[in-house]
Amino acid sequence: MKRSIAIPAAAGAIVLAMTLTSCSGSAENAAPSEGDYVSGGTFVMATRNDPGDLNPFKAVQLDTWAMVSLSYESLIYVTPEGDFEPWLAEDWEDTGTEATFTIKEGITCEDGTEFTAQTAADNVNFNADPANATFSYPSVIDENVSATAEGNTLTVTSAENDPFLAISVGTLRMVCDAGIADPTILSDGTNSTGLFALTDATPGDTYTLTKRDDYAWGPDGVTSDTEGLPDEIELRVVADESTAANLLLSGELNSASVSGADRSRLDGAGLEFVGVPNPVGEMLFNEREGRPFSDPLVREALATAIDRDEVGPVIADGDGMPSKSLVVRSPFLCVEDEPEWSLPETDLDRAGELLDEAGWTLNDDGKREKDGEPLTIKFIYNASTSTHAPAAELVQEMWNELGVTTELFANDAAAWADQLYTTYDWDTGWVQMVPGSPGVLSTFFGPTPAEGGLNFMFVDNPEYNALAAQAASASPDETCGLWQDAEKELIERFDVFPVIDNVLPTYQSGAVFDLPNYVQPTTIRMLP
Repeated sequence: MKRSIAIPAAAGAIVLAMTLTSCSGSAENAAPSEGDYVSGGTFVMATRNDPGDLNPFKAVQLDTWAMVSLSYESLIYVTPEGDFEPWLAEDWEDTGTEATFTIKEGITCEDGTEFTAQTAADNVNFNADPANATFSYPSVIDENVSATAEGNTLTVTSAENDPFLAISVGTLRMVCDAGIADPTILSDGTNSTGLFALTDATPGDTYTLTKRDDYAWGPDGVTSDTEGLPDEIELRVVADESTAANLLLSGELNSASVSGADRSRLDGAGLEFVGVPNPVGEMLFNEREGRPFSDPLVREALATAIDRDEVGPVIADGDGMPSKSLVVRSPFLCVEDEPEWSLPETDLDRAGELLDEAGWTLNDDGKREKDGEPLTIKFIYNASTSTHAPAAELVQEMWNELGVTTELFANDAAAWADQLYTTYDWDTGWVQMVPGSPGVLSTFFGPTPAEGGLNFMFVDNPEYNALAAQAASASPDETCGLWQDAEKELIERFDVFPVIDNVLPTYQSGAVFDLPNYVQPTTIRMLP
């Protein structure tokens, strides 16, 4: 199998994976051997919020992707270390303007139809059509990309050079023919080649997926008969982290992400975990016209006022690590050992000078105002993440010293959607992006929601946009350097402020599994 894409950041990807591995629970314990597995039963995993619309073409929220990843498969499998292995495709080649994939024989969909190279081509063309407005357009592929099929060979061409063409196409989640013909059926059901298919759903409560008995094309030779696979997967909505921890300890849950104080109970009980890098301390800014952070001086001032050495350990729960990149998910494309950008030293005096320069002056009661209006910041955070509130309160205290009024808002899932994509009534907070490539990252800095895009921050950074455009069509040897320069523009213009990262642990109880980004169902193995 020829893979002509060169990824200069491969070493950086391994460093992130090694960091992740070193933070895995009970690392000294050997993995169970094949004979230690027991087949059958139900694998029960928790999700914090209801996944909502299940259409993989439209999935944006993390809880939705957790569900999508249980059923939909791609041509290429990406391991937790960021390596690429065959999945629906048995091999592939790439020149930058053309990628060819050989689709495995005998793949069938859950509805009994055949998955062919033509089905794969239809997926590519659907995602490349701007009229369909999928999540993958234009961050992964765009109208420059088209696909054709002949026999079991898929040929993808790009009108412009794309250094990640095979990987971009190869990691698209593939939908079967019926779902492409009528995407509305995907909102409350599945239409895929996956090992597990959705058979029952109670929104807000549970989603049940049942193992197929004719599956034979999984990574590493996994089939329906592989020892240790469960008969069913139950995705259960468990909003409270303490409740999830209790259910893990009682054995009622096999998998749940727990990042707060309840970790000590799980660690003490000897539960192991796998994890992914988590930009827990990432701050984004609403730069919409009329909001305080539309002024770069205000963004720089309030970022400079934050003592990261004090706030970081609180929000990371004492287990933080410096951010290396805004790309924090597998396959970690264009992530190097160290970032090119730098963050400012904490300096309240400098922060005050910047606010003065921006016209926000101190009045007699020690509050900042401009044209008679107080400088008021709406700071949002996730109500269900236990470390968000105390870290937000620390930031509030630091900004109080500057004369800034900071209003804190604890959001649930509905409030996030409303503030970020409907009312735009927020200023900053612990708001995270978790892309696996710089191309996906760029989606959040392109068109605004009013223009049909995902740029809910209303960032307009011409230098970033120019570098991103160059990187998207550069040679494999040049692309990552350009993407790193582009990321530097975002950080040093204070469009993003990464206070600290940590590892988001997903605990295991009564089962083991891999976590490339989400629980990978073909890797689930039930324990006695």
